[in-house]
Amino acid sequence: MPDFAIGESDFLLDGKPFQIISGALHYFRIHPDQWADRIEKARLMGLNTIETYVPWNAHSPRRGVFDTSGMLDLELFLRRVAEAGLHAIVRPGPYICAEWDNGGLPAWLFREPGVGVRRYEPQYLAAVGEYLTEVLRIVRPLQTDQGGPVLLLQVENEYGAFGNDSTYLKWLVELFRAQGITVPLVTVDQPEDEMLSAGGIDGVHRTGSFGSRSVERLATLRNHQPTGPLMCMEFWDGWFDDWGGPHHTTSATEAATELDALLATGASVNIYMVHGGTNFGLTNGANDKGVYRPTVTSYDYDAPLDEAGRPTAKFHAFRDVIARHAPVPPLPDFPEPGAAPEITATLGEPIRLLDRPDSWGTWRGHDSLPTLDDIDAQFALYRTSLDLEGSPILQLGEVRDRAQVFLDGDPVGVLSRADHDRAITLPRGRGRLDLIVEDQGRVNYGPRIGEPKGLIGPLQVGATTPASWQTLAIDLNAVPELWTATLPTTAGVGPTAYRAAFSLTEATDLFVRTDAWGKGFAWVNGFCLGRYWHRGPQHTLYIPGPVLRAGANELVVLELDTLPDPAVRFSTVPDLGPTEY
Repeated sequence: MPDFAIGESDFLLDGKPFQIISGALHYFRIHPDQWADRIEKARLMGLNTIETYVPWNAHSPRRGVFDTSGMLDLELFLRRVAEAGLHAIVRPGPYICAEWDNGGLPAWLFREPGVGVRRYEPQYLAAVGEYLTEVLRIVRPLQTDQGGPVLLLQVENEYGAFGNDSTYLKWLVELFRAQGITVPLVTVDQPEDEMLSAGGIDGVHRTGSFGSRSVERLATLRNHQPTGPLMCMEFWDGWFDDWGGPHHTTSATEAATELDALLATGASVNIYMVHGGTNFGLTNGANDKGVYRPTVTSYDYDAPLDEAGRPTAKFHAFRDVIARHAPVPPLPDFPEPGAAPEITATLGEPIRLLDRPDSWGTWRGHDSLPTLDDIDAQFALYRTSLDLEGSPILQLGEVRDRAQVFLDGDPVGVLSRADHDRAITLPRGRGRLDLIVEDQGRVNYGPRIGEPKGLIGPLQVGATTPASWQTLAIDLNAVPELWTATLPTTAGVGPTAYRAAFSLTEATDLFVRTDAWGKGFAWVNGFCLGRYWHRGPQHTLYIPGPVLRAGANELVVLELDTLPDPAVRFSTVPDLGPTEY
């Protein structure tokens, strides 16, 4: 079996120096029928290794569950990497950041009082132990010394930017080893002295994360890693976008120059990302450094392979650089995207949430205001009755993250976390108060990881605190099935589901345009494409070809605000928005 080890100055594969030239592909952001295509294109760019995170919350939406079906089949993904003749790096966290909801930590983890966050705390450690046991059971037989592709595993993730609990980090290392992990372990931190000191573990190889000033930052890393190979575990070749901001791009020429400088030192690299993929469903994360900024659905990242897996100028620039340092395979001709199908389809058959809420879920009663976590929801309807004089002010402790306010079915306004909204004046004090609350993505970086979602009390209307609430947790996965049990109504205010049928001559990658819609979610043939929002920057949602079929297809949209134009339009190229505002 191949032997992989850390030498005095190099990684060693079967005793010979081996420069890792890797790229990040997140299996959970790519349709499984497209894994082989993305891996092969990464190989054609000149990579010899593929790296992936493992998202705990996706695999374990509930404690005691570890789902490996469909897009979560980690074992199959790693076998696809091996079939392409490439090696693999696995980064299971438990925290991964990745602009992923809650940084990969499951929401249920924080429902127990006193549970720790990324530290040596018994409740937290017990849950982490259950998770890593499942992940490492999959990875163990796929290690290099077992004939598999996995060269390295990473412990935690940029821990020096969060804490300095060395006992916790050592416990993780002991768990990895106890579960049969024999390949080298690494940590990653930004190349700053404090972070490298706090996030490193004696006996575990340190790596860095950066996207510029490579030689300088490798020198900082060398100060903390006196022997062994230097490696940039995250060479940032692009960036992510948030709603309301510009689409981030980086110069292919400048990024390639930095990559060249890095490889010329003999250091190893993991390009983050070689292909970003998509935050399908409600999986996007968010940042909050004083202003809440949820990440968009596209995770294109301005990577060498775009959201549909097509090579970009950065692909060719990086391949030219890699060819100076390692052999690269011959490059085939890549087909250009064809014209978008001309389809005449209109979103119709509306089913309005406030007209027929009973068909959207089951009501539950509460004696106090619950959070979204209390009702295990990411989208929910809250209801209470008011009997007050005048036009009172509704005030909340905090909204996480967006609440639409209705009185007797009439819209009053929106409370937005991004705008720091916590109060709104009601037109009258009597009537049925409805609040439709959306979790727009959990913070994935910094001290707000693990915070509760939804309406954070106290909630007051005037001088009173409503004590009786009903909630209806809406299962968004069930929205495409609404028409099986509910007759359409007429369109009106508030969240409304629409659907449209369209026909294709062949199943192929497409983008559906969303710039003429408001804010909401979209599904094709029951597969959730993710969120759209007229704020942009992105104005298309990616539809993987395997989700479509030749012949009849169905598009479902849940519009939360206003649908100015119900027409359905497709494109074969993405529209990710302007690069500056």
